[in-house]
Amino acid sequence: MLRTHGLSLKIAGRTLCAQLDVGFDAGQNWVILGANGSGKTTLLHALAGLRTPDQGEVTLAGHNIQTLGYRQRAQKIGVLFQDFDATFPATVFETVLSGRYPHLQRWQWETDADQRAVEQALATVALSDFAQRPLTTLSGGERRRVEIAALLAQDAPICLMDEPTNHLDLRYQAQIMQQLVQRSARAGHFNIFVLHDINLAARFGSHVILLFDNGEVLHGPLPQLFERSLLERLYHCPLREIRVADTCWYLPI
Repeated sequence: MLRTHGLSLKIAGRTLCAQLDVGFDAGQNWVILGANGSGKTTLLHALAGLRTPDQGEVTLAGHNIQTLGYRQRAQKIGVLFQDFDATFPATVFETVLSGRYPHLQRWQWETDADQRAVEQALATVALSDFAQRPLTTLSGGERRRVEIAALLAQDAPICLMDEPTNHLDLRYQAQIMQQLVQRSARAGHFNIFVLHDINLAARFGSHVILLFDNGEVLHGPLPQLFERSLLERLYHCPLREIRVADTCWYLPI
C-alpha cells in the first residue's frame, strides 16, 4: 500500500538515505532505528507526505503521496508527532475528537459514531475518566496518551508514530505498544514506529529500517537484521546481548 521508489533525503547537504526502495504491507510493524540526527523523523515525515523528497517518490496505493489532498491523505495515514503543543484550551475529549475531522464533510457536525470512536479510544489508553479534564492539567505521560487516543480515533489504516512511548512509564510503554501492534492485525492496517529503545523494537517490531549516520540504510525482517555487531555500528556503542527464550535483549556497556 505504501512504497518508496528511489527515495533520497538530504539535510544541509548531508545524505540521510539514498535510493531507498521499500514496501510496507498490511499486518506489519516497522521500526525505524538510528542514532540522534540520523534522519528518522525526516524519513517518517517523507513517508507521511509532509516532506518533499530530494529524489524519488513515496506512493500510496500507486499514487504519488505529494499529489493527494490533505483530507484524502489523513483518511489513510495517521501521524503521531514527536512533540505536541498542549497550550490550546481544550478538554481531553475535544482533543481526541479532532482525530475524527478527516472523516467529516465540510460544515458537518460530529455524529454519534464519532463520539463512540472517541470513547473507545479513551478507554484503550485508560483515560475515560479524564474526558472532561482540561488538557493543560495533565502530566506529560497523560498528554502523550491523549495524542495516541486521537490517532486511534482517526482510525487510519496506516499509522506513522514518532517515539510513541515518549513520557510513558514502563506500564504504559508496554500496554500502549501492545494495543498499537494489535491494531495492525486488522485487515489493511500497519504501523511504522520511530523508536530509541531497541528492546521495545525487538519485542514489538516485525520489520526494521536501520539508518546509519553515513547515509547507509538497511531494511528487512527484524530477526534478520537484529544482530549485536550491526546495532553496535548503528549506535557507536558496545552492547551486551542477553538471550531469554527466543528473544535477545541489549544493554549498553
